[in-house]
Amino acid sequence: MSDSHVLDLAGLGAGPFNLSIAALADSHLPRLATRFFERRRDPAWHPGLMLPDTHLQTGFLKDLVTAVAPDSRHSFLRYLVEHHRFYRFLNAELGTVSRAEFSDYLGWAARRLDNVALGEEVREVRLDARGFRLRTDADDYRARHLCLGTGKRPWLPDFAEALRGPHCLHAAEIARSRRDFNERRVVVVGGGQSGADIFLNALRGHWGQPRELHWISRRRNFEPLDETAFTNEYFTPDYTRSFHALPREIREREVAAQKLASDGITPAVLQTLYRELYHRFDVLGEPRWARLFPHREAIALERSGLGFTLTTTHGLSGGKERFNADVIVFATGFCSHLPDCLADLAPRLQRDAHGELVLGPHFEASWDGPTTHRIYAVNAGRHSHGIAEPQLSLMAWRSATILNHVAGHQAFDLQEDNGPIEWHPTAEPRWVQAI
Repeated sequence: MSDSHVLDLAGLGAGPFNLSIAALADSHLPRLATRFFERRRDPAWHPGLMLPDTHLQTGFLKDLVTAVAPDSRHSFLRYLVEHHRFYRFLNAELGTVSRAEFSDYLGWAARRLDNVALGEEVREVRLDARGFRLRTDADDYRARHLCLGTGKRPWLPDFAEALRGPHCLHAAEIARSRRDFNERRVVVVGGGQSGADIFLNALRGHWGQPRELHWISRRRNFEPLDETAFTNEYFTPDYTRSFHALPREIREREVAAQKLASDGITPAVLQTLYRELYHRFDVLGEPRWARLFPHREAIALERSGLGFTLTTTHGLSGGKERFNADVIVFATGFCSHLPDCLADLAPRLQRDAHGELVLGPHFEASWDGPTTHRIYAVNAGRHSHGIAEPQLSLMAWRSATILNHVAGHQAFDLQEDNGPIEWHPTAEPRWVQAI
């Protein structure tokens, strides 16, 4: 096996999180042998959710590298300059980047990185006395450590899975093929950002003019993302480190309490949606063919002729309601899964009560293998590192944390000054004297 096939770190998947590690390793740790394997030749980011006028919930400086390596050649600003649109981007005064532009940025970075192998899928991973052995579509490799970054899988309720098809689908599939909502009864289930984006595009006739359009959410209302300054302190390295040190039951309580800091709908989209509804149905006087139904939990779905009947339970009255639909879209999030190539190692990985990997402070998974060969995981630590972990906000910091641990030295300076909030009690009691 040639030296180029012996790696310090092998990445499974090259989505944005592993791509961030690849970019930082390329620019700041050239002596570290890394390679990230991506089965897709075209590294588009969530192509099934690529809808008109949809944006990230984070600012453009939270890109692959800038938070820890602003001098990197893989930054979003470098991308803008090389595409000759730096000034137009500034003049557009965009608070956030569109999904389409961010996806193009990721593709630009992936194609210029020598340590990213596009169109090469890892088929098998085994452990022997010399470390991990990977078999890909093209070759065999050895690796000292692994990093799992194959993403999450679209999740449908069990009652809907059996009916999955062109007219009963997950939100992540909606832009993958042509849709026809013309004169159809359409139901969107799920009160987060994806549900809002799909409802707004359906309202605007992106897939044709629906006969009826219903949006159903288990939440008490269609609630906004909390983007205020103090809430954004949850999305800092200082808070994430302190969160990991908390007892498990407290971490789970805090994750539940902070839901709208990471899983609400952007105020801009809510305002746009409300104005659209007001203009159509109040100003123009259209018959009210689009309606919103909060505080309803979907509990059953069955075939009804060529369509479906969805049954919900009302959160206040407990009463049941039924919604008839020709097309039903579940914007119900994603669930964790391990790629098939890890079948031999999966039983050796420790899981928590949610079935998630148990991660250490450097995002290393707990397992019964040797400590000299570690398995890192990205987008797998919501219950261990907090609500920021699945988000793009701390992507570069997490990548640098992993690379420092792999390298065995501080290749990236991750020290920060103390912020305005004291998250934990100090060792000594504080006395405040009244005047």
